[in-house]
Amino acid sequence: MALPAVDLLADRGFALTLAGRAWAKDLFAAYPWSVVSLPSSRIDRLRALRDINAKTGLLLTNSFGTALEFRLAGISAVGYARDGRSWLLRKAIKVDDGDHMVEYYYRLSSALAGTSPEIPRDLRLRISELARQRAHDLLARQGVNAKYVVLCPVAVGFHRGKLKAWDGFTRLGSELLAAGRHVVAMPGPNETAVVRNALPGVTVLPESDVATFAAVLAGAQLVVANDSGPGHLAAAVGARLISVFGVTEPEKTRPWSTSTTLIGSSDGWPRYEEVVTAVNAALRI
Repeated sequence: MALPAVDLLADRGFALTLAGRAWAKDLFAAYPWSVVSLPSSRIDRLRALRDINAKTGLLLTNSFGTALEFRLAGISAVGYARDGRSWLLRKAIKVDDGDHMVEYYYRLSSALAGTSPEIPRDLRLRISELARQRAHDLLARQGVNAKYVVLCPVAVGFHRGKLKAWDGFTRLGSELLAAGRHVVAMPGPNETAVVRNALPGVTVLPESDVATFAAVLAGAQLVVANDSGPGHLAAAVGARLISVFGVTEPEKTRPWSTSTTLIGSSDGWPRYEEVVTAVNAALRI
């Protein structure tokens, strides 16, 4: 959801280095930006940040710890005034808790760039040709050579004590298979057993890197997902998406895409029939 914010800086001529988790290097492989994977140990992270040799940084994180690390690495940072860290920042931006997360990140980027054009209505994550080829090969090895539907049943963790995963995926997968649809799932790290249990009979692809997953999602006829990383990744690559909400706030975390149909709300999960009606309508288009 930070992609428009990063694109804005690139469009304004900033030479970008992205620093974050290891999967970021694969995710942004189609971009010309440098990507640095930050180690788990603080001492090693500081070394990695110093090696970037940057004078200015944009902190998309909210924690005191990341602001402290930027300061110790000699990087003058712009970030939100959260977690008592304002004194560590070159510029502390006042928080607006009514923002959608895309808007939240975009305001930060605009503060650094000194301009605030209209936010794009859709994300457009580039996918490398290598990732597309890996996705094609994975699907072909599993015999998936036609239009397919991707189901993403996993949503890690709880929100306000409530499970973030919709409980209708097992039934939906069975009904789609019975209707003759090719149904695919692609687990994240260490999720294969959970996904197989949730989606019996569905083609479960081997775990792979996030860029290959993005290419699988981009090639789908339809994706059905919780409010989760896979759902946002599907939106980012322009996939037709049914996004199922039940406990989290769509006004803040809905997928940022005009190709998404949102079902449910923070007040409770939708009826199963509502989701099925949306899925059938999307597959008829």
